[in-house]
Amino acid sequence: MRAAGIDIGSRSVKLVVLRDGKIIHSAIADTGYDPQGVARGLLDQAAWDYVLATGYGRTMAQLHFQAPTVTEIKAHARGVRHSCTDCRTVLDIGGQDTKAISLTNGGKVTKFEMNDRCAAGTGKFLEIMASNLGFPLEDFGAQALRAEEMQQISSMCTVFAESEVTSAIAKGADRREIAKGLHMSVVRRATAMLKRVSLTSEVAFTGGVARNACLLHLLREELQLEILVPDNPDMTGALGAALLAAEA
Repeated sequence: MRAAGIDIGSRSVKLVVLRDGKIIHSAIADTGYDPQGVARGLLDQAAWDYVLATGYGRTMAQLHFQAPTVTEIKAHARGVRHSCTDCRTVLDIGGQDTKAISLTNGGKVTKFEMNDRCAAGTGKFLEIMASNLGFPLEDFGAQALRAEEMQQISSMCTVFAESEVTSAIAKGADRREIAKGLHMSVVRRATAMLKRVSLTSEVAFTGGVARNACLLHLLREELQLEILVPDNPDMTGALGAALLAAEA
């Protein structure tokens, strides 16, 4: 059986298809203004027998594609255990939310915390701040890593943080130092969430933001723990949904 998992996120739609436990197809596309159309396009381009949907748009998939659904928490937990077999703590930072998840030795979710009410600490927050500082998003982390010092940013609210950034720029602060301070504010928020759900010796870092080199570096420094990043961290939810589909 070809089991598919589709993760309909706020910024991108991801698809993974498995056969005999191996990935035979994967694809990713920007969500844009028509997540239903993008999801349908990815599904139409792949051969599959059974699909399970996750992500913020999973209800839409259930309505339009009659696809059963699974929560993002469960999908990411399953995807992580496939890539990082012994890991019991998960940090997922996506476009619109941040999730901290604690797992049992067997991979079951025991506790989780999710920030999905505002952009604070998410990929969207970093995107807005990169734009304000004049950096391409894909280069934001690398530029922040080059800063020798750090400009402290006290607010995690996007609106107030923008005001702090504007004020710092007006005072002549180095853009890279501001960028590093913004990254540190995200790390401190994520660290607080992780500590509330539980911390073990290893943390799996998933979601598109896990590709940000500065966040990864600062997380390792702040937690003093091993931070594991899957090969394709933004595909973790889709992979987990596909694995659960294969097990259904």
